Amino acid sequence: QVQLVESGGGLVQAGGSLRLSCTASRGTFNRYAMAWVRQAPGKERDIVAAISSGGISTYYSDSVKGRFTISRDNAKNTVYLQMNSLKPEDTAVYYCGARLGLVILGSASYNYWGQGTQVTVSS
Repeated sequence: QVQLVESGGGLVQAGGSLRLSCTASRGTFNRYAMAWVRQAPGKERDIVAAISSGGISTYYSDSVKGRFTISRDNAKNTVYLQMNSLKPEDTAVYYCGARLGLVILGSASYNYWGQGTQVTVSS
C-alpha cells in the first residue's frame, strides 16, 4: 500500500555528515512505525534505527548510537536519518521501511520498503 522513496545519500569523507530523507505516499503515514535498514554487498541487512508512529520512541543499533538520529515529520510524510561522525564501515545502501502499529527492532517485521539510497564514506 504505502510507497517509500529515499533520498539524500552520497559520498562523504569520514567524520562528515549526511541527512537521509524518506517520503511516503499511498498511506496514512502517522499510522506507520518507520525504520532505517542498511545493507552492504554480501552482508545481511542491519537495522540501524527505528521510530514509533508518533515519533515519541526511538531505537538505535549499538553501532550507530550517539552518531545517528532518526526523526519524523508527519505533516510532511517524511522520516529522516541524521548521520554524524560517519565511518567507512557505514558504507551501505540505506533503505526506509514501514509497518503498521508498534515500532519493532527487527527488520523482518517491516513489510514496506523503498528502493534505497547509497551512502559511501571514504577514509
